[in-house]
Amino acid sequence: MTQRTQPPAASFPEFLWIWNRRLSQKTPAVHLRMSRWLMQRIEDGHTRLLLMAFRGGGKSTVVGLYCAWLLYRNPQLRILVLSAQAQLAMRMVSAVRRIIERHPLCADLIPERGEAWAVDRFNVKRNGAVREPSMLAQGILGNITGSRADIIVCDDVEVPNTSDTSAKRAALRDRLSETEFVLTPGGTLLYVGTPHTADSIYIDVQGAFLHGYARLEIPLLDRAGVSAWPDRFDAAAVAKLRRRVGPRRFASQMQLQPVEEDAARLDPALMIPYRDVLDLRVGNGEACLFLGARRLVSGSAWWDPAFGKPGQGDHSVLAVVFADAEGNRFLHRVAYLTHDPAAPHDPATQQCRIVAQIAGEMFVPVVHVETNGIGKFLPDLLRSAASDLGIPFAVREAVSSQRKADRILGAFDPVLAARRLHTHADVYTGGFPAEMRAWKPGGNSVKDDALDAVAGVLLAEPARLPRRPPRAALPHWRGR
Repeated sequence: MTQRTQPPAASFPEFLWIWNRRLSQKTPAVHLRMSRWLMQRIEDGHTRLLLMAFRGGGKSTVVGLYCAWLLYRNPQLRILVLSAQAQLAMRMVSAVRRIIERHPLCADLIPERGEAWAVDRFNVKRNGAVREPSMLAQGILGNITGSRADIIVCDDVEVPNTSDTSAKRAALRDRLSETEFVLTPGGTLLYVGTPHTADSIYIDVQGAFLHGYARLEIPLLDRAGVSAWPDRFDAAAVAKLRRRVGPRRFASQMQLQPVEEDAARLDPALMIPYRDVLDLRVGNGEACLFLGARRLVSGSAWWDPAFGKPGQGDHSVLAVVFADAEGNRFLHRVAYLTHDPAAPHDPATQQCRIVAQIAGEMFVPVVHVETNGIGKFLPDLLRSAASDLGIPFAVREAVSSQRKADRILGAFDPVLAARRLHTHADVYTGGFPAEMRAWKPGGNSVKDDALDAVAGVLLAEPARLPRRPPRAALPHWRGR
């Protein structure tokens, strides 16, 4: 009687191809490149690995399949997944669990009832009683003291929330250093991500955090401009993405080239000046707002308030921006608001009335009021001023939680790079262009109140302009 031999284990590229075939989808060449590199590194005995690839490149998907393949080869392994947030790590663990449940080569891994089989941890069928689960998800700030793992996957541990200040970057490095005490002797550390700062944990210089790691870097475009995934990111898609996110974020997130903050500048020369005035045309019961020959389809205003003495402290700034159907933005007004200390009305009421008057003059459908700090009581006061003046517009409260420098760059970078920010000539005569030229994201700018207000309105959801003519003021029925 001949003895039946066990078939050789599938390679990782084969494991990946079988899974994609089961899902009736192709295996992109970029995923095969990642899979071959990961398999070769483990065969060569490398235990410190870094996989960097462009956003949307499917690196976490490939690494999830890699974890399933490792357990298929050795069910005794213990894998720990760390991410910036626990939910991100749980998403990978949950994906690996689903792969094991459905992959044809993993049928023998599905455990008997009673084993852990949850979204944040699971056990495959294995020999003996092992304390740690086969796979466990944790956030980078979670407690991993006392855990043990043969493989640690650090998936997207560097994100804006963990790297946007030097203190956070230092804390991130400190937390990641703990992984060395969790890893078993001879275990593997695999980092997966994209750089979010010039001082990234992924940079490869002498003395850097991951210096000496075996690394695979896959930018979206190679030196010849050829896409790493042409089926998903063809020339048109790349151009559209570059316009939408701006050159700085495209370089960092798609080309793996983080830009020094101090290298970023806001150049007023990239704005396109115009002198057209707003023209409201009413006919057949419909109202249309034009700038010259361009019909505007949306618009809004953003008020970043301040109530210090005129000429002292922060500026109170109102910015008004419109948009046409082609995605062009029109910065029509940047108003530095002041108040008269000798006037009978308080400073807040004075400025609310000015904001309401400007909104009425420019047919603005909505005014966003930044309520951080002193602005909490202003929305109701502005609504009251609009009602008293008979000017119809909506008032929305806005809270800015993002770091100011990131918010300003995120708002201006794409529209300036795409040459889609048109600016009225009157804006050039105020202090706004000077703020742009003097602004440094990594330093203390002299003033950035107008930049902050314009960034707010550029990032705010545009409000569609009403199709009907403005209504006449309603009589006051609630008394004064």
